[in-house]
Amino acid sequence: MQQAHHNCFHCGLPVPPHTHFQVTIEGEIRAMCCAGCQAVAQAIIDNGLGDFYKHRTQNAPTGQELVPAFLRQTEIYDNPDIQKTFVQQEGEQVREASLILEGITCAACVWLNERHIRSLPGVLQVGINYSTHRARVRWDNSQIRLSQILQAISAIGYLAHPYDPSRQQELLEAERKRQLRRLGLAGVLGMQVMMVSVALYAGDFYGMESHYRSLFNWLNLVLTLPVLLYSAPPFFQSAWRDLKHRQAGMDVPVSLGIGLAFAGSLWTTLFGGQHVYYDSVVMFVFFLLLARYFELMARRRSAHAAESLVQMLPAMATRLHEDGTETLVAVVELSPGDTVLVRPGDSIPADGTVLSGRSSVDESLLTGESLPLPKRSGDTVAAGTVNIESPLTLRVDKLGQDTLLSHILRLLERAQTEKPAITQLADRTAAWFVLAVLLLASSVALFWWQYAPDAWLAITLSVLVVTCPCALSLATPTAVTAATGTLTQHGLLTTRGHALETLARATHFVFDKTGTLTDGQLHVLDMQTFSALSRAHCLSYAAALEQHSEHPLGKALVAFAASTTPTSTTSTSSVTEVTEVTEVTEVTNSVTDRRSLSTSEVSNHPGQGLSGMIDDQLWYIGTHVFIQTQTGLKPDAQRLANLQAQGHSLVWLADSQQIHCAFALGDQVRPGAQELIKSLHSSGKQVLLLTGDHAACAQRVAQSVGITQVFANLSPDDKLSQVKALQAQGATVAMIGDGVNDAPVLAAAQVSIAMGGGTQVARASADMILLSEDLQNLVQGIDTAQKTLRIIRQNLAWAVAYNLLALPAAAFGWVQPWMAAIGMSGSSLLVVANALRLTRQKTTHRGTNT
Repeated sequence: MQQAHHNCFHCGLPVPPHTHFQVTIEGEIRAMCCAGCQAVAQAIIDNGLGDFYKHRTQNAPTGQELVPAFLRQTEIYDNPDIQKTFVQQEGEQVREASLILEGITCAACVWLNERHIRSLPGVLQVGINYSTHRARVRWDNSQIRLSQILQAISAIGYLAHPYDPSRQQELLEAERKRQLRRLGLAGVLGMQVMMVSVALYAGDFYGMESHYRSLFNWLNLVLTLPVLLYSAPPFFQSAWRDLKHRQAGMDVPVSLGIGLAFAGSLWTTLFGGQHVYYDSVVMFVFFLLLARYFELMARRRSAHAAESLVQMLPAMATRLHEDGTETLVAVVELSPGDTVLVRPGDSIPADGTVLSGRSSVDESLLTGESLPLPKRSGDTVAAGTVNIESPLTLRVDKLGQDTLLSHILRLLERAQTEKPAITQLADRTAAWFVLAVLLLASSVALFWWQYAPDAWLAITLSVLVVTCPCALSLATPTAVTAATGTLTQHGLLTTRGHALETLARATHFVFDKTGTLTDGQLHVLDMQTFSALSRAHCLSYAAALEQHSEHPLGKALVAFAASTTPTSTTSTSSVTEVTEVTEVTEVTNSVTDRRSLSTSEVSNHPGQGLSGMIDDQLWYIGTHVFIQTQTGLKPDAQRLANLQAQGHSLVWLADSQQIHCAFALGDQVRPGAQELIKSLHSSGKQVLLLTGDHAACAQRVAQSVGITQVFANLSPDDKLSQVKALQAQGATVAMIGDGVNDAPVLAAAQVSIAMGGGTQVARASADMILLSEDLQNLVQGIDTAQKTLRIIRQNLAWAVAYNLLALPAAAFGWVQPWMAAIGMSGSSLLVVANALRLTRQKTTHRGTNT
């Protein structure tokens, strides 16, 4: 019969109306409040434990209480509103987030987590940075939720949660204190054990009565137990976690060595014998903890540059209301369109536009630019930069994951989590190395057990402990993290993991001209008309088309059209003055004319020009080749030759009937370009200039910077063909560009560098981004890349050489266990210290050392 009670039979809570959770208990149908209670009660009955309900003294815990707190907490992160603060959305379902992983102790932990997460249905990509313990995960939200990913990580013994700078600092500080306490205990008690052990060693030479030896052994046991139970558990926990998942991590041989040494010593203490190894146990633990403590501090130092970027964002902002009042609010409460006040000395809370005020903004941490940049009404500012002089009123445009700072951090994190080929090789080697060591240790133990039973344990301990696969796995990630962090501080952002390694090996450096070797700030230097159409009308038609282009030539024409003074025509001119004088009224009215023009069906032909309908007539603007291809019209040969001889970029305007006008534009060579090319030549690199501009303009820039191999009048396909031809000859090509038409070549080159002011398409195709646009920082980048590759090779060579020498020596009995502990710790520390040399790089900025 149906139970009449309205409370759950299992937990006693009210049964919600219109629910039908039921379990038959003792022949009666009992109502349950939820599926959790129903499942638990059914499990109790199915296992023959129905008497539980007869003898219980209080209600059972609710189904909700039986769900671990961590699992309930992870479900919070599926909330779209909460995800806005740390999840990047790509399309409708693809998500990307940065996570902190707790419990990572060695490269094997990284490998295990990557393999486990990658095996989850719906996970598209995962990368873990050993130096920062951060994971970058991309997943399809229609197949798997973030909470399920976090729970899957928890299932293998690690803890993951969304990356939060302040929380990571708290975790790092808590980890540092825990390690310091364990290290302190191991050090203090280890010294006592060593003093007692000295007496035992002396007894081996001079003789010692058995009861004194037994007393000292018991004293060492008492002193060693706290070290084993408090300081050593991290090694055993990590080893057990690896073994549960059939993975041989670095802590497996370490734990085996510590356990064998203590077990052998305990046996001797209890039942008598000649040798104890309590001193080896405490030495193992102390030196391994010491190595990990210094490694932790080194990881914090190598990741300092990236962390300093994260900490640039303020927590609070001053929001202005329409009535003029101010409210101090958390930055996460801001919305696009809000108005905020940024006082001198404050960090800017979001990407925005200056509404009022004039000041200077320090962007040094973001772009590497050492001098504050002036800002006034209409200028854009980036989140995390610092207002210097006067108050600024800003309109909030982008927040959170949409800001420039967040984009830079995502690119930097991607570069640090992606593994270059040399790292993947080292990781694969390290994974098998531990298994090989365990097999070798077993063989050594069997050999010495037969030929020297008194020595087998000490020698086996030495073999287990002296090995250092960690040094092999640390060789690359520590160096890459240190190098990318250092370069970010100098305005060169590394976005791909292979970039530094490939840049160091590059043999050919290919440059675009406009916006790369030159500053991209073009000016209209000359303007000549060839029809009855007035100069002002020509300028209006040109600007109407070019406002649909991101190319620097187009931007310069639009900016020139917006000018209202005739002096702008010739103020920056370095060519012969035109014979016709521009009337003030024409230039002034050109803005009004342009605004009244109606454009439609505008087509962009990358590297060539644009076409579009203006007032129901088809117009063209671009190179003379583009005009000829589209209309069949050719400029007068002599006029073309004269204009090209000036060495500036030419833009032609035409309709279907005739060519109306030609614009001559020029820009300036960037500071540091000549020094960069000279440095490349002195390093034996081949330098080429590929440009869509005509030969005279290309040669003018090439001669000023020292490039001899110049290819002009190239379409994007021509540039791509040139790069592929170099690669076919065995060249490793580094491409430096900035425009839309550079994107295919940037993608094809082995390593690509985009200028920070370049188009979004170019930056998306690049492996590195020169945020500061200071070419002298590129010299620093190339030097750092080469030094990074040298350090990686040094680290790998040391790790391999150390193990090749140490393992045979230990197997032959030439290395004492305490020496093995020092050798293993020292090997890891040496690799980390060598990588940290990259954080002390000097950079040359604007001709001065900083």
